[in-house]
Amino acid sequence: MTKNNNRRFYSLNDYFKDNFKSKIYKVSLDGGFTCPNRDGKISHGGCIFCSDSGSGEFTGSKLKSITEQIDEQLSFLKDKVKEEKVIAYFQNFTNTYGDVEYLRKIYYEALNHPRVIGIAIGTRPDCIDEEILELLAEINKEHHLWIELGLQTSDDRIAKLINRGYEYQVYKKTSKRLVEMNIKFVAHMIIGLPTEEREGILKTAKDIVESGAWGIKIHSLHIIRGTSMEKLYEKIPFYIFSLEEYVDLVVTILKSLPKDMVVHRVTGDGKKDEVIEPIWSLNKRKVLNEIEKELKRREM
Repeated sequence: MTKNNNRRFYSLNDYFKDNFKSKIYKVSLDGGFTCPNRDGKISHGGCIFCSDSGSGEFTGSKLKSITEQIDEQLSFLKDKVKEEKVIAYFQNFTNTYGDVEYLRKIYYEALNHPRVIGIAIGTRPDCIDEEILELLAEINKEHHLWIELGLQTSDDRIAKLINRGYEYQVYKKTSKRLVEMNIKFVAHMIIGLPTEEREGILKTAKDIVESGAWGIKIHSLHIIRGTSMEKLYEKIPFYIFSLEEYVDLVVTILKSLPKDMVVHRVTGDGKKDEVIEPIWSLNKRKVLNEIEKELKRREM
């Protein structure tokens, strides 16, 4: 990591500049997957916060090939992304939940695109077996790779409430194997899950650090129309953190992270016509500005 005293935390953009000496963008892809928490293998309906798109509202269309999706995403971004390289991000649903030869096919199709310098794979820790680990290790030897694990919370009580479908020990086991194989991984956490309080949120961040995660994604809870979370909120309205409370928690977490941990996000994106709460989360620029102001105030 290059020392830069102006950095208040080590962002993904900082990481790209340090390692690729240029701006790198991500293009979000749909690999045509579902989730064991939806198809009945574990449960039906998925995690209660997850939308019908599998939290991939901005991905390409699964009706198109991976190459076509990349080209289409690059066309959408043509005013911003000229000749820069990109990371192909397999985002929605569970992107290791399939036959390993199919996984090999689509991962390498993305990697063979001339603009792609690496891939990111969003998945669940209970959907990475030894055969898949071998494929990931193979890719990792020659290409830039990271895995994104949807942890959200390390509290099994909250995990059961949100219908996550696996226990924290599963995350610990998978993260240990990824560390042993020197495969970078990012853990996702959500601030504002039903009934989860400050102490539990900070413990999740601590547990992510101790698991050896290379990176972290911090999201605010989004209650999305049409989800089971919306039904729960209508039936039993639970506490919604204010912007000030969210900023305080994010900054407290950032202050606790190792200086070389890559921070991929400090808030989430939601479509304005789909987010019910928290309304303040729709003003992403304001959320980021408030986090920056609090970071400065604490002299990080």
